[in-house]
Amino acid sequence: MLFIVPTPIGNLKDITLRSLEALKEADAVFCEDTRRTSQLLNHFGIQKKLFRYNEHDERSVASAMAWLRSGHSAALVTDGGSPCISDPGRRLVALARSTGIKVTALPGPSAVIAAAAGSGLPTDSFIFLGFLPRSRGKIVKALNAAFSLHKTVILFESPYRLKKFLAMAREEFGPALTAIVAREISKIYEEWTGGLIDETIAKIEAAGEVKGEIVLLLRLPEAVEEEDDKDYSGPDPAAGLS
Repeated sequence: MLFIVPTPIGNLKDITLRSLEALKEADAVFCEDTRRTSQLLNHFGIQKKLFRYNEHDERSVASAMAWLRSGHSAALVTDGGSPCISDPGRRLVALARSTGIKVTALPGPSAVIAAAAGSGLPTDSFIFLGFLPRSRGKIVKALNAAFSLHKTVILFESPYRLKKFLAMAREEFGPALTAIVAREISKIYEEWTGGLIDETIAKIEAAGEVKGEIVLLLRLPEAVEEEDDKDYSGPDPAAGLS
């Protein structure tokens, strides 16, 4: 049995009761950083065998699979958030499923969902791009493809590249682009900055050095207009009211 266990992205109280149960029940925990995961487990009084799982190391993947094939269970965690969502885990999950090992994915903390919910932008559906490529050409190509679907675009960005990215987005997509920066979600210094991109850039520049984990939400105006202009074919919510 492989448990996919989301862990807190900031506040330790974000962890769910099911996640704690899975961590206690599993025979071992596969994690990115044993030191980070030890701190989490110690906080909740859980003693467990820890294995560092490296998605890009064939020996690590093989070792994890050997553990599962032997009949042992494991909880897969990352340093924060849900495994497999721009974090390690996909290969192990795919291999486990392909060999008949039961996989259970638990719901829980996600910076993507928290940012979507807190942004105020339309998120009945959205495009999540994770971390974009480094080259400008590939970034623009990915964003153009996403914007063509007329949805809110959500991505992760490094604090060290945020200002450069915003300047590039302003040049490529113009001043009507909405950009919302969600920084350090669920942490002590959680901060939301946003509006039209010129306003966002000005606020980020005025704040000085950018630190912490960043979720960036982008929306072109035509996407908003298209959603607002949709015909409403359902019943009149005011019908029967007097």
